[in-house]
Formats: sequence, structure tokens, C-alpha cells
Amino acid sequence: MFTLPQIRQQLADHTPTVVTPKPTTRQAAVAIVVRDTHQGPEMLFIQRAQQKGDPWSGHMAFPGGHIEPEDGSFAATAMRETMEETGLDLHHDNYLGALDHQLAQPKGRVLDMLIAPHVFQIKGDPIFNPNYEVAEVVWAPLNAMADNSLHATETKPMAGAPTVFNGYKLARGHFIWGLTYRMLKTFFYTLDANWQPPRER
Repeated sequence: MFTLPQIRQQLADHTPTVVTPKPTTRQAAVAIVVRDTHQGPEMLFIQRAQQKGDPWSGHMAFPGGHIEPEDGSFAATAMRETMEETGLDLHHDNYLGALDHQLAQPKGRVLDMLIAPHVFQIKGDPIFNPNYEVAEVVWAPLNAMADNSLHATETKPMAGAPTVFNGYKLARGHFIWGLTYRMLKTFFYTLDANWQPPRER
């Protein structure tokens, strides 16, 4: 499956599709952080803390948040938010590239909000210092998601009715679904245009 040299090369060759925001469009960025291990590449996720009014409360996600005027770029937003949420200090030397912009659709609603995913590589085993927005920081095996061996479904309420959602279930029961799952699929297609997604329900 995928290796870090392959990921670096494919992202270097990729020109992301961008969404031109309207004046009212909320804009955010996330950091997709990868590292190499003896077992293969791993990817960083956070579990968002339970917070009233947060449409992604309790979800598995990539670190990130809304762009601020002083950021200057989506990549800078992703780095700042990662530092604030996890204590992980990313630098431009860690930067690998960008994925296509994503549109937010929490709980089936279409929001006027775009998310720009940016990919970074780190080395070693950093010590995290999560803030109040983060319940847990989790590393996940990249290729076990890419080969769909972690594909699973969960039933969740949506508009008052039980709805089946596809995603990836990690070893400790964390379920990656929704927007983060869509971004993961975008990531895998960016690495390999012939990547085969899971058979979804």
C-alpha cells in the first residue's frame, strides 16, 4: 500500500481543486498529520470534546479550525489550530501539500462553509497537550484504512430517524465518519486515482 515517499511525491504533483468563497462563506483548515513507524505510516486524529452547539461534538476529526485574518493562508491556519488543540508544533518544513477543498454537511445540512485540508509529516513520538476542545489524540494505521480492512458502519440518528453511516472503526472503538471520512477518501484518491473505496451500505 502507501509509503511516506509515495505520499510526498503524489502530493507534490497534485494541484488541489479549490472553492471560491462568497463573502458569507465560513472558511476553515485542517491538518492531516502523518508519520512513519515500523508498522507503516500512521495518521493523527483527535476526538472532539462534547460541547453543546458544536455540530461535530464528540466526533473523530483532524485538528483544525476557522481561519483568522492574521493567519495569511489555510496552511498557517492548520498549523496554528493544531498547536492550539494538541500542542503539536508544526512547521513549514513538515508541509507535504494540499487536498481538494471540502464542503461541510453536518447532520445532512449543507453549510456555507469550506474546509481546506493540508498534509504534514512529522517524525518520532511527540508529547501532546490537548486543550479543552479535544478529548483524546489518536494515531491510526493509514494502510489499514486505505485497504478498507477497518471499514465499518454505525447507525446514528439523523433528522429524527436512524441512519446507517459508513466509516472506519479503529482498534479502541473510535469511529471515523462524516466529513473526516470524506476527507480520508479524498486523500486516498489523491494518492492513487485507481484506489478502490469500501463497499458502502
